[in-house]
Order: sequence, then structure tokens, then C-alpha cells
Amino acid sequence: MAEFKADVVVLGAGMVGVGAALHLQQRGRDVILVDRHELAGEETSFGNAGMIECASVFPYMFPRDLGQILRHALNRAPQVRYSPADLPSFLPWLLRYYLASAPDRALRGALAVMPLIRRSLVEHETLMAEAGALELLRRCGWIKMYRHDATLANAVRDFERAKQYGVQGEILDSKAIIQREPHLSGEFAGAVHFTEPGFVLDPGGLAKAYAALFHRKGGRFMVADAQTLEQEPGGRWQVATPDGKVSAREVVVALGPWSDLVFGRLGYSIPFNVKRGYHMHLAPRGNAVLHHPVLDADNGYVLAPMNRGIRLATGVEFARRDAPATPVQLERALPRAHELFPLGEAVDAKPWKGARPCLPDMLPVIGKAPRHAGLWFDFGHHHHGLTLGPATGRLLAEMMTGETPFADPTPFAVERFG
Repeated sequence: MAEFKADVVVLGAGMVGVGAALHLQQRGRDVILVDRHELAGEETSFGNAGMIECASVFPYMFPRDLGQILRHALNRAPQVRYSPADLPSFLPWLLRYYLASAPDRALRGALAVMPLIRRSLVEHETLMAEAGALELLRRCGWIKMYRHDATLANAVRDFERAKQYGVQGEILDSKAIIQREPHLSGEFAGAVHFTEPGFVLDPGGLAKAYAALFHRKGGRFMVADAQTLEQEPGGRWQVATPDGKVSAREVVVALGPWSDLVFGRLGYSIPFNVKRGYHMHLAPRGNAVLHHPVLDADNGYVLAPMNRGIRLATGVEFARRDAPATPVQLERALPRAHELFPLGEAVDAKPWKGARPCLPDMLPVIGKAPRHAGLWFDFGHHHHGLTLGPATGRLLAEMMTGETPFADPTPFAVERFG
């Protein structure tokens, strides 16, 4: 069998892994990118609302309002659903999530990740230009709509707070919503239009464009099972492929919701969990056009105008990563989405299901593994894998090559979990 040698093997060809591979390649490293699929961006990076969220300076934390918590506990909140059968498996993690969401801890986390969030669109635009993929980007922002005065008031308060950290946007009344999106219908108290974020018309396609750029620049993409990862007696890392062994001095674990299958085998205990989500595409009816991604916040779903059609995406489902699909949120959102926008027939044969990799503090793990030479982590990007992939790839590559990191990597170290 052949042996393929490189400086670095990156495990996982989603947005995070491809971003790391490109930045390492830019710094002179010979990189092999491996994935279980033959193409990049086939898993978590394929299914999201498409926003490059450079305005989302505060992570998605566990609610502190008792009314919200009760609705979630009773499975009555459209934004969040859980599988009662799986509750024992993720309840301890939810407790850690709740504790990490205390206001002072949440603010520290927000300030830590803010340099990455604020740079996310710049990093994407640089790679898009080099990859010839700028046609996938729209600089239109997104609109977060509220049906009730009380929830709008909370959103306005949060927006005013975010403005202190440079976030830009506008408060819209119902008339202004229709001016921006003439084909929407329904009664709304108002909305917040976040004007800075970019929007990607095909997130999975963008990951593939980045992988094609990596290949054009001399990178190698191979199909392999990351669970075959082993460290050789001499310290090199190897992964088995159908065509032979891949061997490298260093390895990056960027497997998104499957990262635990590797770090767990290597003896690392990290409080890792997933938030599942669903989407499906529908054709617009007649000449209806949607210009921005829109979130019907009180009903917990997003409509986003993708190349494939209007993508209807749900909120969060807490369930085991590999449990059978239960697209209840999607089924409940569908009639509401039809009332909001003129939607036609489904484009997809069945709903798509994916999983977001999460740590309880809603910060990724980025950096060197403490007990294995040459082992690096880059996972746990929760709702912001598309947004942060190139930015965290740059941060990781700077750390691996001895450059001064553009942001403080300390808050992302795995050692924060003990």
C-alpha cells in the first residue's frame, strides 16, 4: 500500500476544516485534507441559514428568563425542542450550559470571540475573491422580525447593547418591513435589520469552492475514516485511506459534531454536545422574491433565499447526534412559513438533518492538545461554523506556524475545561 506524507493532515472538510487547510497552506505547509465524503461541505456546513454573522457579537446562551425556561422545559417553545427519551444523556450538559450562560461569564465569552466574529466577513471575502466565488455572496444583512411588542422591546434593548460594540443596523416598523420585503404578509410589531452580515446563496457550494482553491494550490483531498487516526512510535500521525496510509507530523481535528469520536479515543474528556437542526427548500410561487434572510423570531424559523430555492430552517433540537430524524419543528413551521411568504412545492424529497457541535460556553476549542505532540483542535463552533471557519482557521494556522495570533487564543484552549 502507498504512503502519502505531508506536514499536516486536517480531519474534516467542512467550512472549519477547509478554512484551516487553506490558511496552513498559505503559510507554506504541505496539507492533506481528509473527509469521509468525496466532496467538501456535505455535512453541517451544507445546512444552515447562510449568514456570515459578523454582527452576532453575543453567543447563543441559555435563557435566564423563568418564563422562557418553563416553555422550553414543557417543549412548547418553537425555537427549541428536545427528545424526552434522550434527556438523560444531555441533561448534565444543559446544566453546564445554563451555568456558563450567567451574565458575567457570557459577557467574557462574547468579548473573547468578538475579534473573530468582527473579522469573519473580511476573511471570507478574501478567500471568495481568490476562489472565484464572490457571486455566492450578498451584502444585504438579515432581518429579525417580531410579532409581539414585548419580544420586539427585548430585541431593541439587545440591539442597543450590541451597538456599543460596533454592530450596525436599523429598527423597522411594519411598513418598513414590507418596503424591504414586499412579498411578506402578516402582522408584525417590528423588526431589526442587521445590515452588516453577508449572506451566502449556497453554503455547501462555498465550502466546495474553497476546497477547489485548496486543490488548485497543490493541496490534496483524500477520503478516509478519521477514527483510524493513530500516533506512530516516532510521533508522526497516520490515517488509513483506501489507497494507503496518510502520514504527517501534525494533525488537526476539525470534525464538527463528530470530533468526540477522535478526541475521546485519545483520552480527552471535553463537555461536548450537539444541537440538531433541519431544513428544506421550497420553490417561490409566481414572481415572489425574497431579498434577505428573514427570521420569524416568535415562531422560531428562518426563510433564506438560496440558489436551490427558499430554504426553511428550524431552530434547535436537543437529541442524540445519530438518533433518527424527528422534524417536528419543521412540520410546525411549514404552515406558518406559507402564511408569511408565497411558497410553492417542496424542492427536496425529504428534510435535511444536521448537527451543530457545541461546548457549554458556546466558544470553540482552538489550539494545541496538551498531552499529544502535534495534535491540534479546531471544533465546537456551535451556530457559527460557516461564519467563523476561515477566521479560526487563520488563528489556528498562526499558532501552528509560530506567528503572533491576530486574536488572543487563550479563551479557546481546551485546558479551560480542566
